[in-house]
Amino acid sequence: MIVLLGGEKGGTGKTTLATNLAVLRASFGKDVLIVDTDRQESASSWCYVREADNITPRISSVLKFGAGVRNELRELKSKYDDIIVDSGGRDSVELRSAMLTADVAIIPMRATQFDLWTISRLSKLVDEVIQVNEGLRVCLMINAASTNPSVKEAEEAEEYLSTFTNLRMLKTIVKERIAFHKAAAEGLSITELVPNDSKAADEITQLYEEIFNEI
Repeated sequence: MIVLLGGEKGGTGKTTLATNLAVLRASFGKDVLIVDTDRQESASSWCYVREADNITPRISSVLKFGAGVRNELRELKSKYDDIIVDSGGRDSVELRSAMLTADVAIIPMRATQFDLWTISRLSKLVDEVIQVNEGLRVCLMINAASTNPSVKEAEEAEEYLSTFTNLRMLKTIVKERIAFHKAAAEGLSITELVPNDSKAADEITQLYEEIFNEI
């Protein structure tokens, strides 16, 4: 399966989600490849740290740019059990090309008005893409939400996002936690970090189950 982490807004935590999902998938014996189409190369850098420290399971990664991403993903699909694509936070040729080949596109959103304003454009893009890739399933999710129970931005954002009929809203909400940053710096996933942040690990595990076993 090809799972794309993308969107038109930067800073939504796409790379964090991509790397954590890749480790969980590999822990179930799947041969996983991260395709990094973001010119910041954050996912690739994480993989390099992981490989240098001999952390297992090993997560392979490649950098791919340009309109050729679509055909390259098609070729790679036969060589791996699963491919996770980390796309930059903008409407790019790489994002569009990956959407034409992906099975599932996950669009992380922060519960802010700036992020929500991008959804109508995304919805129009999805309408264009599914004319070619009819089987694409596009899902929105709230990421990096406040851990303060008095902050209701996530609930308000969910209500607004549910109005877009061509976009599915995931149930899982991942909260903003410092443990994610600590894990990334060490080339780890949140489920590998010691000491463990059980709440963060539970959220990522729930997200994994929803993407790979429920969609």
